[in-house]
Amino acid sequence: MSNPVVAIVGRPNVGKSTFFNKMAGRRISIVDDMPGVTRDRIYTDTEWCGYNFTFIDTGGIELTSEDTMWRHIREQVEIAVDTADVILFIVDGRTGLMGDDYDVASFLRKSGKPVVLGVNKVDNADNTPIYDFYALDLGEPMPISAEHSLGFGDLLDEIVKHFGERSLQKDKQEAISIAVVGKPNAGKSSLVNKILGYERVIVSEIAGTTRDAIDTPFAIDGKNYIIIDTAGIRRKSRVEEDVEYYSVVRAISAIRKADVVLVVIDATQSITEQDLKICGLAHEAGRPSVIVMNKWDAVEKDTHTINAFNIRLKEELKFMDYFKPIYVSALTGKRVGGILDAVNTVYKNASQRITTGLLNDVIGDAISVNEPPNRLGKKLKIFYGTQVAERPPAFILFVNEPEIMHFSYKRYLENSLRKAFDFTGTPIKILVRKSESDEKK
Repeated sequence: MSNPVVAIVGRPNVGKSTFFNKMAGRRISIVDDMPGVTRDRIYTDTEWCGYNFTFIDTGGIELTSEDTMWRHIREQVEIAVDTADVILFIVDGRTGLMGDDYDVASFLRKSGKPVVLGVNKVDNADNTPIYDFYALDLGEPMPISAEHSLGFGDLLDEIVKHFGERSLQKDKQEAISIAVVGKPNAGKSSLVNKILGYERVIVSEIAGTTRDAIDTPFAIDGKNYIIIDTAGIRRKSRVEEDVEYYSVVRAISAIRKADVVLVVIDATQSITEQDLKICGLAHEAGRPSVIVMNKWDAVEKDTHTINAFNIRLKEELKFMDYFKPIYVSALTGKRVGGILDAVNTVYKNASQRITTGLLNDVIGDAISVNEPPNRLGKKLKIFYGTQVAERPPAFILFVNEPEIMHFSYKRYLENSLRKAFDFTGTPIKILVRKSESDEKK
């Protein structure tokens, strides 16, 4: 049974994201004075007094606005409320009761869900009257200060009262985390929504709609995943707003933390310099990856089109020629079902553990076919190799003189390993160390 879900709801700038970040133990949601910064639902798992549950941070809700972005945010809040078991309604004790608070309270009562009322920005309960908030008819107002972490205990006690026994701690199956990255408007959010089967994130033609790195846990065919939709990564010269800068930083951080990276490329534009840089980020981070050519439905094609695209990708992605491509359409859903198959494949390949005996058989065969060249007046001797890490696979070769190992021969050995073992979709690392036994000699 899944953890209970608590949706954090309120009008803009009442401190929802500050409270969320304090509960998460790190800065997940972007906190900024600009209204509408938190646009999607952001999740974090937390625990209180033996109960496991999940908080969802939502955008500030403007029920009366007809602006396109506010309407998108309202739709996301409605989905969060619909999926929640308990709603935490946060209001601003500093500004006092507002007309919009009445509108949100009325909206929440219609949901039929339990509502806990948190009055934020109350640094001193004696000097901040909160009795006005009884007028919302949502029970007892709970004074808190998200900035100073005051009043959290009483608030959380009130929240977990609505859980019963369903959220007591239990073991969790390991989940594969998937970072979805790419340029703005490559179709990342549409792809995430299609994989999940519902509108998890805002989809809009407005560039920069997704600003946070959004984690969504889900399970398919008994396997657990966490998919992370990230902000579009622009060229530095085009990153103007501070908020967008932090979004790009988080997208890069998501790459480094993910088990698998989906690099989404707009197939109608082929592959651009910025696409190559994003692929390079995944490669340098040592992350297994899948190149997702999206909007395939909009490409004029014949029986040779995919082959032509693959040739172009091989030419452009020489630095990561292990790449695994898939051609999909988030709009029509064509081949989207194959993305998780590709994720599982590259994750499995990156998790391989090669026995030392088998590894040295392959290295020995490679050396017999193409002996190490002489360099600096010395001949390189490779004594043996062993695998020292997974995800990505890393190998150490013990040699007589590491400095005479030429990069071209190391690349030859990497290619030999790739021919012997399926490392499609994952980088591998080969480290060269001086053999201790050779030092003693």
